[in-house]
Amino acid sequence: MLETLPIDEVLPQVIAALREYSSIVLRAPTGAGKTTRVPPALLDALVSQPSQADLRRVIVLEPRRVAARAAARRMAFERGGQLGDEVGYQVRFDRKWCERTRILVVTEGTLVRMLQDDPFLDSVAVVVFDEFHERSLDTDLSLGMVRRVQQTVRPDLKVVVMSATLGVEAVSEFLGNAPIVSSEGRLFPVEISYEPRGESVPWGVAVARAVERLLCVTGDILVFLPGQREIREVARELEPLAREHDLLVMPLYGELPPAQQDAALQRQAKRKIVLATNVAETSVTVDGVTAVIDTGLSRQLRFDPNVGLDRLELLPISRASAEQRAGRAGRQQPGQCIRLWSEASHRARPDQTTPEIQRVDLAGTVLQLKAWGESDVLTFPWFEPPRTESIAHAESVLQRLGAIDLKGNVTELGAILAKLPVHPRLGRLLIEGVRLGQPERAALAAALLSERDPFEFQSGRPHNGGAASQSDVLDRVEALEEFERTGREATTHGRLNRGAAQFVVQTKEQLLRFVRAAAGEPGGVSPRTRSVGDAILSGGLRRPARQIPNDDALLRAILAAFPDRLAKRREANSPRAVMVGGRGVKLAPGSRVQQAELFLCLDVEGSGSEALVRVASAIERSWLPDEMLTIGTEVFFDEPSGRVQARRQVCWDDLILEESPAPLPDDDSVSRMLAEAATTHWDDVKPKDDSPAAQFLARVRCLREWLPELNLTAFDDAQLQSLLPSLCLGRRSLVDLRNAPWVETIQATLTPTQCQAVEREVPTHLTVPSGSRITLEYEPGRPPILAVRIQEIFGLRETPRVARGRVPVLLHLLAPNYRPQQVTDDLPSFWANAYPIIRGELRRRYPRHPWPDDPLTATAVKK
Repeated sequence: MLETLPIDEVLPQVIAALREYSSIVLRAPTGAGKTTRVPPALLDALVSQPSQADLRRVIVLEPRRVAARAAARRMAFERGGQLGDEVGYQVRFDRKWCERTRILVVTEGTLVRMLQDDPFLDSVAVVVFDEFHERSLDTDLSLGMVRRVQQTVRPDLKVVVMSATLGVEAVSEFLGNAPIVSSEGRLFPVEISYEPRGESVPWGVAVARAVERLLCVTGDILVFLPGQREIREVARELEPLAREHDLLVMPLYGELPPAQQDAALQRQAKRKIVLATNVAETSVTVDGVTAVIDTGLSRQLRFDPNVGLDRLELLPISRASAEQRAGRAGRQQPGQCIRLWSEASHRARPDQTTPEIQRVDLAGTVLQLKAWGESDVLTFPWFEPPRTESIAHAESVLQRLGAIDLKGNVTELGAILAKLPVHPRLGRLLIEGVRLGQPERAALAAALLSERDPFEFQSGRPHNGGAASQSDVLDRVEALEEFERTGREATTHGRLNRGAAQFVVQTKEQLLRFVRAAAGEPGGVSPRTRSVGDAILSGGLRRPARQIPNDDALLRAILAAFPDRLAKRREANSPRAVMVGGRGVKLAPGSRVQQAELFLCLDVEGSGSEALVRVASAIERSWLPDEMLTIGTEVFFDEPSGRVQARRQVCWDDLILEESPAPLPDDDSVSRMLAEAATTHWDDVKPKDDSPAAQFLARVRCLREWLPELNLTAFDDAQLQSLLPSLCLGRRSLVDLRNAPWVETIQATLTPTQCQAVEREVPTHLTVPSGSRITLEYEPGRPPILAVRIQEIFGLRETPRVARGRVPVLLHLLAPNYRPQQVTDDLPSFWANAYPIIRGELRRRYPRHPWPDDPLTATAVKK
């Protein structure tokens, strides 16, 4: 007889709702039993008995491998069967199911790959999304894909979304206002206390103190820690306490062997202390737990631009996660929870964990969707759309990897990458390793680049004496190969952390299974993956015609995975270089890539003007495929000479590999560059005050002021700069530009009427009674000036005027020595009043010049 669980009360509602609707949302708190009771109920009530021709399954999605295995195992037990028969599971690198399996528990990435193989989910009757509130990237992707299938080709497909949190209205709306079924659950009260850890107190010590305080309480203790390193640290600290009180200290994390996971989840003869990562936060029940110690930390996936991959980052958990963790203590009886942070800081924590879709790299997701047939990823039915720039970045990465073409279509290579359960970068590394005959080393390099660095280096000091090397990655691969052979932590390339090294090797073995299958070798995971190998070795992905040395093959494979991380050393033996994208970088003291001109920056730290490269890998210029190089002529402005020049450039992306002088091209790029430089150097280029162009501009600007009805242009700096493209045609330097036909170009912008008005109404010269043509000076905001000797205007009765007679000329009346004697714009008044007064003095000083009594009747003279 099965134990009655709270969820059992609402199972009839769940079944009834699904009979009427295609989707439902089930809200049930932690401990209600939804994970293990709902799928069997759906199978029994909704899925017809199988025949040879029609075998449909209930697919259950779990966010973690531990939960998937545990849920499948529990359901198989409750139904009296063997795991792998009616109930099975499939997670990354592990599966246990057969053709007879009716309930298949998978992680979300597994469902995405199932959708690639079976786009209509013909073998599936119901898809159950468990613990939807955790919002992993694959959860969002899987839900969108399943919803697309349901809305287009499978209206009979049933969807159940289960969540332990209250905010389920949004997903109900997403599923077409699906009905919400709620279970009250059965959670016993949990007493929560805050005991902040001091900054100088190690986690092991803080946890041991909390455990000691809880020993007076019956039941097992569950400790939440951020990762394996902290689990090992705390386990060592608890050893004396465990011996003294006869306790079992048991780890629980995703990479732990299944048998050890099972032991941690089940009751034991002794009281146990389970040291777990957040895999124990939801879905699984750690039997016997009545107390929780929470460090309040977890490692969350975040995109790390320093390496171009997602990395686990240590962060405080949200308040919602803290509640989930505390709830573990109240599943079977009243419990206690000690939080190792302050109550004040708890209030400052975020309400919910940021969904992965807003914080991780989307390259793999975008590739999966495009391989599935989604041409426009932004129009895909996302539950919560990602940022547009995140999609753009993902597509850029995929193009560089050769997974999609410039139109966004999946290439042959991209179709292969979509079938591999790793990030496209690492998939590209694995595929190239197969192609070049180095699958094992490529798998080890991929594991190294995707996991925590297993080496224990002293900060700022190079290992192995600082001897030069081709590649820091190759050094690490060789060190791990040595570790695999000998088991020694001290290697010729540095000292290894044993636990971290073992994990990298384990990851390598998991990846290698896919690599071997892809290469058609024994030991692959399935015939489907072997077909990947056939594709790898076909067409443009054939193995090279000649044998490539092993080390070079690995370094070439790394280049294929990180083409956008290429850098060129600024000068020989310098640690400084410039990377694709123009970013300045500097090799860290610990890097041994000291001589190569070109190298890959695989781990970059810092966001300033010069970032630090911690892990580099040299490449040869000849390894760069010709089809990915661009050769062109760059036109540029040479500041010292003030001339436009050209150089031939060979580029990888935007990184200049080679350049040499080149003739200027016969197109408008030269004039465009000169115009751009002229704008920058405008004060040196614009017409000088004494130039014909400046004088013409002064006339136009004055006339614009005096005769506004002409609608003349002001010709300010911006308007003059707009003339530069035409002025620069056929010219190569700033000197050429200064000598360009500025007046004619400016005149060409005026209408014929305006041109005539300028010549007529603001003339350059005036002819005076002596017959001389004397220059008029114009300055906007002031009257025009005519500087003329008095003897040359004898007989001139009225003041000259311009601009249709509206503006009198300001006369600067000069003595024979050309020095001003009078300034006036009223000539009649000058003759009548001023001239008689100054005439005597002028005649005394300049007796050889005429000074008539009546200047109005006298004859004007030039001398």
